[in-house]
Amino acid sequence: MTIERIVDTSVHDKDADEQVIEVTLRPQNFDDYIGQERLKKNLRLAIDAAKKRGEPMDHVLLYGPPGLGKTTMANVIANEMGAGFRVTSGPAIERAGDLASILTNLQDGDILFIDEIHRLSRAVEEVLYSAMEDFKLDIVIGKGPAARSIRLDLPKFTIIGATTRTGSLAAPLRDRFGHIHRLEFYTPGEIASIITRAAGILEAPIKPESADLLSTRARLTPRIANRLLKRVRDYADVNGDGIIDTVMTTRALELMEVDELGLDPADRQLLSTLLENYGDRPVGLTTIAALTGDEVTTIEDFYEPYLMQIGFIERTPRGRIVTHKAKKHLDKQ
Repeated sequence: MTIERIVDTSVHDKDADEQVIEVTLRPQNFDDYIGQERLKKNLRLAIDAAKKRGEPMDHVLLYGPPGLGKTTMANVIANEMGAGFRVTSGPAIERAGDLASILTNLQDGDILFIDEIHRLSRAVEEVLYSAMEDFKLDIVIGKGPAARSIRLDLPKFTIIGATTRTGSLAAPLRDRFGHIHRLEFYTPGEIASIITRAAGILEAPIKPESADLLSTRARLTPRIANRLLKRVRDYADVNGDGIIDTVMTTRALELMEVDELGLDPADRQLLSTLLENYGDRPVGLTTIAALTGDEVTTIEDFYEPYLMQIGFIERTPRGRIVTHKAKKHLDKQ
């Protein structure tokens, strides 16, 4: 089930008409990329070393919660390397033949970005092992007794994989990545800078205090920050003179029911339901999913990361527990 929320970190189909704008909001190089300083420092070193040797850089695995900029970072790496950039996703590569078609069409130095790489099938992963390590592709032609295996040479390429679940990756695949980096949640100051930059690109005048206010509601996530900015811009265009000030921002956020910590009605309903039914007792994921009507993966990917980040939910061996801090916040609402 896809949750339709303003603070959802996934990319919605209904956002398709904004995809062109979304692309322009993406930074194209490290200088424009705000935040993730430790990651940028390590990647700059790797890129400079690879360019100095005249080689493609080692394969890169980027992991972390949705919306933190894994796809954007992959695009920045390709731009910094001056390499061709091809994009696909784990679910889109259904058979080994699909992967073979993609790999054989790459050029030397190209970067292949595989989003949701943890959703590759085991058969595809097996083909990927030798491709990543030896730049060879083993293909079986024919069936039965007439079947034979041939090995094709591949261009020297770099795979950048993105995943929200490193634990779901097979160990042999994970071990073939030379760089494994986690993207961290951003600080409110970094989010405010991202909002200010995006507002400039969207030609939406915004007051610094409004950018600061939005940064506290964006769940420390750039994708949500940009989405909130667009909705506040809509409100300011319809109900004001198009200038995003604190009055317009506050009214728009009240309309969207996004509170001072970035929680929306779905988050508050989840916490309230757990407290009303279980109090201080731990609750299993499947039980939470049954209570909310969401899938287990939805709870893990879209609710939990931020609620755990702000200390509203604790993960224990027996299940999830709503903290005293969350109770205090709900009492104020």
